[in-house]
Amino acid sequence: QVQLVESGGGSVQTGGSLRLSCAASGVLPSTYYGGWFRQSPGKEREGVAQIDVDGRTTYAESVKGRFTISKDNAKNTLYLQMSSLKPEDTAMYYCAADLRSFHTSWSLRQARFSYWGRGTQVTVSS
Repeated sequence: QVQLVESGGGSVQTGGSLRLSCAASGVLPSTYYGGWFRQSPGKEREGVAQIDVDGRTTYAESVKGRFTISKDNAKNTLYLQMSSLKPEDTAMYYCAADLRSFHTSWSLRQARFSYWGRGTQVTVSS
């Protein structure tokens, strides 16, 4: 059974940085596609970043140049390094994983991922 556990959320000021971690179990690290999503109150969950099994990454326009997704296969952990944080980045952040390959048009879509963590809160104050 695949399990994902996020950590690393917290409160920071505008311009600050945070690194989110997502520890995976029940799945080999080199075999899954990983993603980070976020959801703020009253809004739909949106895809933030995705990393494919070949290392290719995809980012939402709103975070390009500020966020970096990576995967440490030795630790079986997915990361999201966030810098130059803005108040609009405030949200619950979720990691996701899936073993299946999809066309690139499915990148950053919720339906693309089968396994989800419970989330970690990120709050950015101005």
